[in-house]
Amino acid sequence: MPALHALANPARFLKIARPLTSLFGWLGAALIALGCWAGLTQTPPDYLQGESVRIMYVHVPAAWLGMGGWSGIAISSIAYLVWRHPLADVAARAIALPGAAFAAVCLATGAIWGRPTWGTYWQWDGRLTSMLLLFFVYLAYIALARADRDRGGDGRIAALFGIAGTVLLPIIRYSVVWWNTLHQGASIGLTSSTIDRSILWPLPIMLFGFSFLFGAIVLMRMRTFLAIAKAEARLRRRATA
Repeated sequence: MPALHALANPARFLKIARPLTSLFGWLGAALIALGCWAGLTQTPPDYLQGESVRIMYVHVPAAWLGMGGWSGIAISSIAYLVWRHPLADVAARAIALPGAAFAAVCLATGAIWGRPTWGTYWQWDGRLTSMLLLFFVYLAYIALARADRDRGGDGRIAALFGIAGTVLLPIIRYSVVWWNTLHQGASIGLTSSTIDRSILWPLPIMLFGFSFLFGAIVLMRMRTFLAIAKAEARLRRRATA
C-alpha cells in the first residue's frame, strides 16, 4: 500500500506517465500493424466461415477490452471509496471513454461478422444483448461522472455506479453457457482453444497491441484531466486574489 499511495501523488504519477504514454502508444501501434499483417496475409481462411473469420482479430480484443475497461473502472472506484486515492477517480473517468469505444467496436464488428455467419446483422442473442447493455452502462457512467463533477460532487456516486455495473461482466462471460444462444460458445480458454493454431496465432499479438493502445489512451486522458484540474485551481486562486 505505501507504494500505491506514493504513485497516487499527481506529480509522481505524471513523471512516470509521460514516458509510458509514448512507449505504450508506439508499442501498441507496432503490434497492431504486425497483427494486421499476420492476420490478413499469413493465415488461411476458415473452412466454414471463409475470409470473414479475420474479423476475429479485431472483434475479440475489442470484446475483452470492453469488459476489461469496466473492470478497471470498478477497481479504481473501490480504491477511491476505500483508500481515497487522489488519482483513482481520475483513472475511472479516463477509462470510461476508451472502454465505451471498444465496446462499440465489439458490437459493430460482431454485427458485420454475424451477417455472413448467421444471415443477419443482429439478433437479440444473450451475448450481444448483454454487451449492448454494457455499452449503455458506459454511456450512463460518463454522463453521471460529468454531471457529478459539474455540480461539485465528490465522485462517490459515480464510484458506486462503477462498482454496481460489474454485475454485467459475469452475465456477458457466461451468457453462452446459461442460455441457448446463436453466439458460439467459449472458444479460447486458459489452457486450450477450439480455434486451430494456424488461425489463432495472430490473435495474441492483436490483443497485446490493443491493450497497449488502450493503456496509452487512458494515460493521455488522465494527464489531460490533471492539467484541467490544475488550470481550474489556478483560475480560482486568481479570482480570489
